[in-house]
Amino acid sequence: MSLTVLMNAGPWLSVPPPGYGGIENVVATLVPELRRLGVRVVLASVDSSTLPVDEKIAVFDDGQFHALQRPYNQVCGISQAHLGGVVRALHARDDIDLVHDHVEAVGLATLAAMGPQAPPVLHTLHWDLAKHPDLYGNLDGGDRVRVNGVSAAQLARAPRALREHSVGHVHLSTPLAVDADRRPRPDKGDYLIILGRINPGKGQDVGARLARRVGVPLVLAGPVGPYHRPQDLAAAGDEARQNPDVRFFYDEVAPHVDGDLVRWVGTVAGQERDDLLAGARASLFPLRWEEPGGTAVVESLALGTPVVATARGCLPELIEHGRTGLLTADEDELADLLLAASVLDGDECRREAATRFTPAVMARAYVGLYEQVRQTAARPLQPA
Repeated sequence: MSLTVLMNAGPWLSVPPPGYGGIENVVATLVPELRRLGVRVVLASVDSSTLPVDEKIAVFDDGQFHALQRPYNQVCGISQAHLGGVVRALHARDDIDLVHDHVEAVGLATLAAMGPQAPPVLHTLHWDLAKHPDLYGNLDGGDRVRVNGVSAAQLARAPRALREHSVGHVHLSTPLAVDADRRPRPDKGDYLIILGRINPGKGQDVGARLARRVGVPLVLAGPVGPYHRPQDLAAAGDEARQNPDVRFFYDEVAPHVDGDLVRWVGTVAGQERDDLLAGARASLFPLRWEEPGGTAVVESLALGTPVVATARGCLPELIEHGRTGLLTADEDELADLLLAASVLDGDECRREAATRFTPAVMARAYVGLYEQVRQTAARPLQPA
């Protein structure tokens, strides 16, 4: 395939990321499969990224995620500086066939403003689309910029102007899904896990209350704001409370964390993360928001761990109720489902992952979208 794609991962974390990193993990999963399909990839990231690519563009030496705890007026220029480097690169060369952008808000705005001489753009929406109503409600990408969602539910909630630029959705994938149905069945422990960044939308406080109600141990695995380990958060002192996720943790989650029935272990990565997830009775997603993508959901299935969740956002698209997980809209019923999850067959979860959520499936879907964007770049937008 003769296609060169500039993959814009942004300035926040290296690719692959050191532990937690949602978008960066998606890029790290997608790029190797694209290259196997013959796509040439130019990665726009930070210089410390180690993902094998054909070329790399970087403004910053290392990830700037640590800066996100600073006041807005001290951090707002970081994405713009990174995008400035991307724009300069696009102006200086004519071999980029398409830009696949993953940078929230400013990536879409900057690339849409470049005008008709810039390459076609596919901007992937990884987040809650209610966050930027002024941008999304007034988007005009001309005949060149298109967007895709990471679930149908996400796009269904999009403003009209954004839907008019949409070319559909591609579910997220995980390398863990490759041959997931051929791996030996893992030994299960008697605990639940919530894997992901600790914040109100993920509902770790709800999960902690429910686990204590039914008496099943719960492990909370994920960062709190910029703090990846309990000792790092403790060392930060009261100043850390400036971060809203830290305040949420201290006010709503920490009162339930006793180190026994409910534990916060911080960010876990690599084999430690996989073993912890594979050994759980179930993964819990007590969501308060419309989850757009669900990376941790497909990882759980790939490791043979059923999902118990609030039926919000993409969850009904990823989980078959009664086979790979249990879904409900009622918090009280969610507590009952925690106890019922042990009857589900983890082998069914792994078979589902091996069929639907491999990197190869995701890469083929994106190649199809790339061709669609390139072919329609000169056509006017049609109303949704």
